[in-house]
Amino acid sequence: MAKSGLDAEARQGLTLMAPPFLYALVILAAPLLTILTYSFLKDGYLEVIREFTLDNYLQVWADPIVRKIMLRSLFVSALVTLVTVALAFPIAYYVSFMVRPERKSMWLFLITIPFWTSYLIRVFLWKVILGYNGVINSTLTGLGIIDEPLTFILYNVNSIVLTLAHAYAPFAILPIFVSLEKIDRSLLEAGRDLGESRAMTFWRVTLPLAMPGVIAATLIVFIPTIGDYVTPELIGGGKIPMIANLIQVQMLALDNRPLGSALAVTAMLIVAVVSLIFLFLNRRFLKVRQ
Repeated sequence: MAKSGLDAEARQGLTLMAPPFLYALVILAAPLLTILTYSFLKDGYLEVIREFTLDNYLQVWADPIVRKIMLRSLFVSALVTLVTVALAFPIAYYVSFMVRPERKSMWLFLITIPFWTSYLIRVFLWKVILGYNGVINSTLTGLGIIDEPLTFILYNVNSIVLTLAHAYAPFAILPIFVSLEKIDRSLLEAGRDLGESRAMTFWRVTLPLAMPGVIAATLIVFIPTIGDYVTPELIGGGKIPMIANLIQVQMLALDNRPLGSALAVTAMLIVAVVSLIFLFLNRRFLKVRQ
């Protein structure tokens, strides 16, 4: 009887999961399979020749320009992730440990305010702030601090990192906050009772227990930023292209869909490898936590 009940419960669970699973399979898997298929085809004049080839991947890995742009994308994404998580952790820590329980919901509400506007609008706002005649230059010129507008605060890696870090900050704050909220406060009190300072208690107790949230925030920020197209195009002025910009050029401007697909698949594989490394670290910290 118990076994039949479990079987019925399993069938019911599969029935509930089937519609969203099939929907995800069609919506997500079909485009990915299409790109994967195109990456093994040849490019002709304004058409795709349906002949199997590995030349696209050989060109991707052999081209020094592609390698340079891929390394730049990894560097920028890693820098954005580092800055975002480093800034998000103190905010999440403050909300979790310093704010009274009845006010935490208000703080979380304030953190999600950037989600009220489109990502594109936020990028344009940063362009207005950092521009030649933008808010910063106008303010500094008006105060007499500078004679001419600064030209190095826009169209460079620093401005891209700043814009992306601001855009993805809420995505980093929330998982870290959830991880900090799950920490048993009695463990911190035990550390203090054993003579540990606040700094050592944080280093040996709080931080290790919060690492699953930190790793989750790292993945949430790293994965989308490495494929970001809008920010390098607008804030970078097209002078600092990343891998998504190169894919766009191959797909649309040059109409080389096979090579563009090979670039996309290669980028996805690199992101998958990095993500698996972080997931391995997450499992390791979860085992330590248990």
